[in-house]
Amino acid sequence: MTTLPTGQQFLISSGRYAAVITEVGATLRSFTVDGSEVLWTFAEDEAPRGSMGRQLVPWPNRIRDGRYSFDGVAHQLPITEVPRNTALHGLGEGMAWRLVSHTDDAVTLAATIYPQAGWAGVLDVHISHAVDEDGLRVTVEARNIGAAPAPYGYGAHPYVAADLATATLTLPFEHELAVDAERLLPIQVGPLSAEHDFVEPRLVGDAVFDSAFVDPIGDWEITLETPERRVVFWADHTQRWAQVFTTPTRDAMAIEPMTCGPDAFNEGPTHDGVIVLEPGESTCSVWGIRVA
Repeated sequence: MTTLPTGQQFLISSGRYAAVITEVGATLRSFTVDGSEVLWTFAEDEAPRGSMGRQLVPWPNRIRDGRYSFDGVAHQLPITEVPRNTALHGLGEGMAWRLVSHTDDAVTLAATIYPQAGWAGVLDVHISHAVDEDGLRVTVEARNIGAAPAPYGYGAHPYVAADLATATLTLPFEHELAVDAERLLPIQVGPLSAEHDFVEPRLVGDAVFDSAFVDPIGDWEITLETPERRVVFWADHTQRWAQVFTTPTRDAMAIEPMTCGPDAFNEGPTHDGVIVLEPGESTCSVWGIRVA
């Protein structure tokens, strides 16, 4: 029997909603409403591209030069984004996650992130996906099962399939992270740029995003509405940050809840978002998708 590029495929469904989560990376491969795909995604016999549906753990986004210091020790991670010389999106992508439980409407996968190049911690991470009448709910719990403190951050990387020329975005955040143009690394947190001020809903049009936002106004909710549907991403209070990315093909937008911003393991404007897990400590984040 041929093994699929993303391993076992775990289907969950309830009422109008269904989702498929893969063994490799605990990736959200599909999310459908009344049989219609919501995500910009990949087939079960394909490998994901562009971080589609990826779980970003134990850090989201970029680490400058793959280098950081923690607890007085310097670390050098492998460079995974070669053009920008960064370590991108954590360590969980290519791992085969173990099945903890699988029912008709929910699945929980887990992985242990052991010490490796540039990473000294031991984290046990459980990711649960569930669907019900309210849509999709994702719960992520990370526990430090090692003997020393460990830095931690989390993010997710789902895309919505949409014609961005006709899609309306609502992005109610107070601040935007200014980054350098070549490497997209932090400069400072400041006011929203005119191009990216979508506090009030308006057409995406030709606006280009590869941008991080912080400090939600009210509840963390980002809405992308097309003539076909209204998709709402929501996240809990542990995730102050959001990354928004428009594909060059202009047919999808990534909407990424994050506990911290880019390059948070290093001193700078995003460093205060790092969670330090002492031995035995855990942290939990929840986010989801509603569709109307």
